[in-house]
Amino acid sequence: MYNRHLMIQVTRKDSKESLENLLRRFNRKVQQSGAIAVVKNNQYFEKPISKRERRSKAIIRQERKAIKLRKIKLGQR
Repeated sequence: MYNRHLMIQVTRKDSKESLENLLRRFNRKVQQSGAIAVVKNNQYFEKPISKRERRSKAIIRQERKAIKLRKIKLGQR
């Protein structure tokens, strides 16, 4: 996973490589390292909750999503 001290570096392959290609390679490396996902996950503090409570909340969320999708398919929204 993402290491806090990891510095992602990308150097030009040769002097003719365009800045767009260099930027594209850098963005791909950042995405693959998982750095953005870790930062977004740690953006807001969440109180630690039990595994049981987390499961029950996930089940409720899935049920609500299913109901919402069913209503959209039936045109009731």
